[in-house]
Amino acid sequence: MKTSKAKPLGLWMCVALVVGNMIGSGVFMLPASLAPYGWNAVIAWLITIGGALCLALVFARLAQAFPRAGGPFAYTEEAFGRPAGFMVAWSYWISVWVSNAALAIAAVSYMSVFVPALAKTPGLAALVTVAAVWAATAINCAGARTAGWTQLVTTILKLAPLVAVAALAGLVLLRKGPAAIAPFEPSALSGGGITAAAALTLWALLGVESATIPAEQVDQPQRNIPRSTLFGTAFTGLIYLLVSSGVLLLTPVSVLQGSNAPLVDFVAYHGGGDLRLALAAFAAISALGALNGWVLLQGEMPAAMAREGVFPAWMGKTTANGTPVRAHVLSSVLVTILVLMNYAKSMADTFTFMALLATASSLFAYLFCSLAVLKLGREGRMPLSPALAIVAAVAAVYSAWTFYGAGWSVTFWGLVLLAAGAPVYLLMRRARLAQEAAR
Repeated sequence: MKTSKAKPLGLWMCVALVVGNMIGSGVFMLPASLAPYGWNAVIAWLITIGGALCLALVFARLAQAFPRAGGPFAYTEEAFGRPAGFMVAWSYWISVWVSNAALAIAAVSYMSVFVPALAKTPGLAALVTVAAVWAATAINCAGARTAGWTQLVTTILKLAPLVAVAALAGLVLLRKGPAAIAPFEPSALSGGGITAAAALTLWALLGVESATIPAEQVDQPQRNIPRSTLFGTAFTGLIYLLVSSGVLLLTPVSVLQGSNAPLVDFVAYHGGGDLRLALAAFAAISALGALNGWVLLQGEMPAAMAREGVFPAWMGKTTANGTPVRAHVLSSVLVTILVLMNYAKSMADTFTFMALLATASSLFAYLFCSLAVLKLGREGRMPLSPALAIVAAVAAVYSAWTFYGAGWSVTFWGLVLLAAGAPVYLLMRRARLAQEAAR
């Protein structure tokens, strides 16, 4: 009797992949961006975690029903056709390389703890950020891949400083009592403040869609993909809630706002000076590790779309080792332009802008995939229980609401980048029609 070979990724390895993909720079940098919002930010975290769990279930169910390459593009095209699929693929690609700009900025921002000139010398931080992007690009172009066990190890390394910060926040509470917490004032809560903060907090949970591991790599995919996606998202959200809320509510706004390394400043403020350098090193390593993984995606994703006939064919060309060098180089050129265009801003302000722009770009994919569940389920092309219908509807409303919260400036630039894809779509449509006419 022939036995099937065990597949490489079990439940806990999948969970490590989920957590490792999500934890990058967000939790290390967001306290500076969220400092002005106070308790509004805490409420925003709760809403964001709920929304991210709804999105996680949406992607898990879509991956089960349509296990084809392409992720958000594949699901959107399945439901709404090629034009909508192209828009989602284009906007998702934008979100990936903009995210890489934010990740590189976060890494350099924490490096400034060791090299203060990075924060004081105009333009130096931008040059080092660009260098970090191209170093990660070179590694990926050489064909480097992170194995499952390496992902597990790096995830533990990322969690170590966060656990330390959460423990310090707990010690502060034990020593000083509830008086140490910023007072809760209902009059300070506002819908606008919560909405704006929620657009930022979603940045930290971007990547929930990348957790839908291809079924052929997962042991018992029908069971392990949904469980690891939901558990990994919930676990990451809980870590973020504890760390970010603890830092925000136990530290004066003046200490955090505009900080290049807010967790380090939190530790220093509460007398943990001996830990600040180790924390800064872990934060920089975490951001660089995430940058390396997402740079892989910024090349592989457009290459996969080129093979589907969505993007120009030259983006899908690979080297002898199967690496899409052209797609990598193009993506990193765009990251470089984006970073240099914003070199005059502080690192904290630049990070905030990049995070919001990446979030806004991702929301097209999140919105369309949530609506795809409803359409495909209504047509009988995938299972749709009443509970899943409610979750998908909530995910769609949440995506639209967060898009509004990103603000008009970020929305404008997101739409400009989206519109830049129109000539590419028309070019590819003309080529496809010409091929069909020639048959």
